[in-house]
Amino acid sequence: MLQVADNSGAKIVRCIRVLGGYKKRYAVIGDIITVSVKSAAPRALVKKGEVHHAVVVRTRKEYRRKDGTYVRFDENAVVLVDRKSKEMKASRVFGPIPRELRAGGFQKIISLAPEVL
Repeated sequence: MLQVADNSGAKIVRCIRVLGGYKKRYAVIGDIITVSVKSAAPRALVKKGEVHHAVVVRTRKEYRRKDGTYVRFDENAVVLVDRKSKEMKASRVFGPIPRELRAGGFQKIISLAPEVL
């Protein structure tokens, strides 16, 4: 179960598939996953029960950077995206976003984030 860090209307989603190989088990920051919406705001862009693609933007499991430092967050969070174009479905992003997303081609998420770590 993951928090949604954008204003698409989804509040909580569940990961149903990690994309990137048939044996890929865990997603890390920057991975695209398939999610099912479990909780959504009324009259929102997405509805409960729908299946979408999302990019992982925060994880509780620490992530090691090339310089030897580690980054970890208080929650597991995603942003809903279009799988092919990597464009966000929403217009705002909430909470801190790691700079590792820049290498994955998610420039729009980085530019809308209130804080980049």
